[in-house]
Amino acid sequence: MRNLHFLCPLFAGLALLAVDVCRGQARDVAPPVEQLVAEALSRAPSIAALRARVAAAREMVAPAGALPDPVIEIVLQDVGFPKWTVGREEMSMIGPMVRQDLLYPGKRPARREAASAEAGTRVMELEQVQRQVAAQVRALYARIYALDKEHVALTAAHELGEMLASTAASRYAVGESEQEAVIKAQLQLSRVGERLDDIAAERQALVSGLTRLLDRPGEPVLGEVEVLPPVPEARLPWAELAAANSPAVAVREAVVRVAERRLEAARLELKPNLMAGAGVGLRGQFDPAVTLSFGVEWPLWRKEKQGPMVRAAEQELVAATEELRDAKAAARAEGTRLGSDLARAESQIARYRQAIIPQTSAAVDAARSSYLAGRGDFTTVVLDFKEWLESRTQLAVREAERFIAWSDLQSIVASPTEN
Repeated sequence: MRNLHFLCPLFAGLALLAVDVCRGQARDVAPPVEQLVAEALSRAPSIAALRARVAAAREMVAPAGALPDPVIEIVLQDVGFPKWTVGREEMSMIGPMVRQDLLYPGKRPARREAASAEAGTRVMELEQVQRQVAAQVRALYARIYALDKEHVALTAAHELGEMLASTAASRYAVGESEQEAVIKAQLQLSRVGERLDDIAAERQALVSGLTRLLDRPGEPVLGEVEVLPPVPEARLPWAELAAANSPAVAVREAVVRVAERRLEAARLELKPNLMAGAGVGLRGQFDPAVTLSFGVEWPLWRKEKQGPMVRAAEQELVAATEELRDAKAAARAEGTRLGSDLARAESQIARYRQAIIPQTSAAVDAARSSYLAGRGDFTTVVLDFKEWLESRTQLAVREAERFIAWSDLQSIVASPTEN
């Protein structure tokens, strides 16, 4: 073999890549993901809007059970109308009267309970959105992590690609290689540059989505994501945990409670309402006359009015109950799917770390040795290096998939928080 000195830069570069050529360089680093989650939960407009709706729903509980406003009126009783006889006729009088409608006993508490249940639904919806936002932040962070790891590897690969092209050109110039090796090395370098541009665009789109959730002004910026938090040990069975703790199930349970309270209130509307009044009649030279009244608002048209309302409330309860059953079934299915995704990601990560990455490293070493000994060709070195690079990129992708699966599971199996 002649001119083997051309290969020294190539395999020195491979050695540097194996220990992460970018380590130690100063760079902007992204904050921990849970810090971004906390920021999103405090700043996300969607969460702020639901907090306002929760507060509004709670304010409506007391008015729901309040008495109707009293009616104040001026009453004139003139026995000689159109002549003015107040003060001259004992039966003629003028004065104020107050009338208050009184609800049948039990109606006010029933209406308050229905409004309180409605507020509970808003609370569960807030919990659901908070978990969704947290999961979205973690998912975007994990995908950015995978792109950043690929960028690190590709940046080093671009430098090595230049070495490959230079080495192939040098060997071709002295007749130790074919022109095909030069072309393939240049093509590989172009492919690396193409992917680096794609990564930059994909990353910017992900950072923009994250910035939206964080409600940050200005240009979307995020430092390099160096590491993902460790995934805690799995808890099983996922299906039952999801059915018990899913916020979607909690929302449907709250809707059932609302339907139950509304049905109770509708049934009480079949009962008559009451009314009471009092007034003072001024009679001029005669003593004032006091008037007291008591009445009943009888539900005479219950077949056309209150009856259909009760039946409608009964059907709403049936619908809410069936939707709850469906939500539990969906939560179980989602828990099972995400648990499977998490287990698959764990298995694939172990496979990459224990088999694929060591195997691709061994393949690169074997190709290098064969090329140095004159038994291999340049194409094999390039292909094995591509496999080596791809394995490290895919490991980062699998790590991101595991973290996303774990985060999505947390959004449906974690215990509810206080709101």
